[in-house]
Amino acid sequence: MNDLLLGVIWYAVFIFSLTLHEAAHALFAMRGGDLTAYHNGQVSLDPTPHLRREPIGSIVVPLLSFAFSGWMIGWASTPYDPRWAYDHPKAAGRMALAGPLANLILVVVSMGAIRFGIFLDVLHAPDSIGFAAVVSSSAGEIWQTVATLLSVMFTLNLLLFIFNLIPLPPLDGSGVLALLVSDERARKLQILMSRPQFSMMGLLIAWFTIGPVFGPVLRWAVNLLYPEYSYG
Repeated sequence: MNDLLLGVIWYAVFIFSLTLHEAAHALFAMRGGDLTAYHNGQVSLDPTPHLRREPIGSIVVPLLSFAFSGWMIGWASTPYDPRWAYDHPKAAGRMALAGPLANLILVVVSMGAIRFGIFLDVLHAPDSIGFAAVVSSSAGEIWQTVATLLSVMFTLNLLLFIFNLIPLPPLDGSGVLALLVSDERARKLQILMSRPQFSMMGLLIAWFTIGPVFGPVLRWAVNLLYPEYSYG
């Protein structure tokens, strides 16, 4: 597969995954009583409002990271009213959890599509696993493109799910903590984690943590996908 087609597949999956993640945040915020993201047009699977809000993180950085490293990183964001989050910490916690859960749903959907493709005998388990090679095909170029797309969808969304649940600011996991503690303690955590220095430290720690954490999780997920094989 040529680099241009691989880049198109990567970016299409990246934008779709990012859009669903942010739309889930916006939807649960709206259901919880905060209409900030709704008025910004982000309760939508149209990627335009999400790209418009974070053009650097959703366009420039992903394309540059793919050009230099062969895979994509980036970010987007969903606006919310901090006063609403303070008054309704449990609703804010559900809003935070909704984004990673949207990525988990895409992992499950891609697993189902892979198994269905294997059932139809157009896809098969690869000899070795890679970020864009969770499944392969010998049924022609079109099916190999489908295999690459499903592979990227599987691994990228698994990565987004795990990374965003790290319980450090500014990641979603720090907001999910509100669901595990009392409202009073959740408000204290909000105040603590809103400090800029904690966000910078959180990103640094998460960046160095995700590699050792994601490798074992990916192997576990792949062996769950292929119970008839054993990938080390």
